Amino acid sequence: MAAMDETPIYLDAHATTPVDPRVLEAMLPYFTREFGNAASRNHAFGWRADSAVEEARERVAAAIGASAKEIVFTSGATESNNLAILGAAEAARAGGRGDGVVTSAIEHPAVLDPCRQLAKRGFRVTVLPVDEEGLVDPDALAGALDRETALVSIMTANNEVGTVEPIRDLVRVTRERSGALFHTDAVQALGKLEVDVRDSDVDLLSLSGHKIHGPKGIGALRVRRRPLARLAPIVFGGGHERGLRSGTLNVPGIVGLGKAAELAAAERNVDATRMKSLRDRLLLGLRAGVPDLELNGHAARRLPNNLNVSFPGVESEDLLREIPEIAVSTGAACSSASLTPSHVIAALGLGEARAQTSVRFGLTRFTTEDDIERATAAVLRGVRALRETKGTA
Repeated sequence: MAAMDETPIYLDAHATTPVDPRVLEAMLPYFTREFGNAASRNHAFGWRADSAVEEARERVAAAIGASAKEIVFTSGATESNNLAILGAAEAARAGGRGDGVVTSAIEHPAVLDPCRQLAKRGFRVTVLPVDEEGLVDPDALAGALDRETALVSIMTANNEVGTVEPIRDLVRVTRERSGALFHTDAVQALGKLEVDVRDSDVDLLSLSGHKIHGPKGIGALRVRRRPLARLAPIVFGGGHERGLRSGTLNVPGIVGLGKAAELAAAERNVDATRMKSLRDRLLLGLRAGVPDLELNGHAARRLPNNLNVSFPGVESEDLLREIPEIAVSTGAACSSASLTPSHVIAALGLGEARAQTSVRFGLTRFTTEDDIERATAAVLRGVRALRETKGTA
């Protein structure tokens, strides 16, 4: 095992990202002198807090092509996904509009688990398969839809293998075959891909602050107003956020999310181009040293900052222990307590061995060429050491 004699290299952006200094600068006043409650409408402290919240709402909306009135602040993407899925399904059932829910096999647990809860409540939940590159087939979606379908939830881009789904085609099929609402978890997409609800025509879209160089503990859900996407609230106690999400607003977090979303949209082209170049350099370097490396996910339709590969014969958990100076992942961070193979790799039909040897690299806005060179050397050293130990080098 290599000694950690240098600053660790962070390549786990799909789990979280470092806060951009510009985001932190925007947030700091709201921890100190601007500490007002945005719901306190009787004095200047509350007025200024409310003004900051509404400015952030405008920034988040602008980043995704939405109206500010469509943005509901939450504690993060998990809550946004739960509100979208549970809220849409329960509102549809209450209104007699159907009980069918359709999702995909490679969704984040924050989507799959609420769908499982709906199944326990008597909803008809259909989980669509994906192909070996992680794509949902629009024809398969069409076959799963009927007039009793209340909701479709398909992520924009996968958090493990980086595959980018054909969201516009999936929405079009949904519109043609049913009256269902369409929700997308766009957590990994903002700042890497163009995210525009006017173009994609989605009804509900989830975002998270800490995946775009913003703070943890803050997220947002875009809820379409025209035509209105009706949701039943899942949190009660004060009627904040137009009754959809009760609770005192996290003003510093909201300000940080607003600034992070603004930067993500403004700097997307530059960031995405640079990260893709570094990502491709990493892949070339790893392939040069491990010719039998296997790429997981779509080769072209993938996030520019994502690389997910398998090293045959090398267990990913063993490799991570061998390279403690490199922060990478074996799968979704929210599932890290479980040592079971990635459900995403399994859903691609690539086999258990492929899943157990997969490693996910995620680049950030701040990843450097030196980071890539050092990471490549460390990973190749680790793979060689483990293969030599097993006599497979």
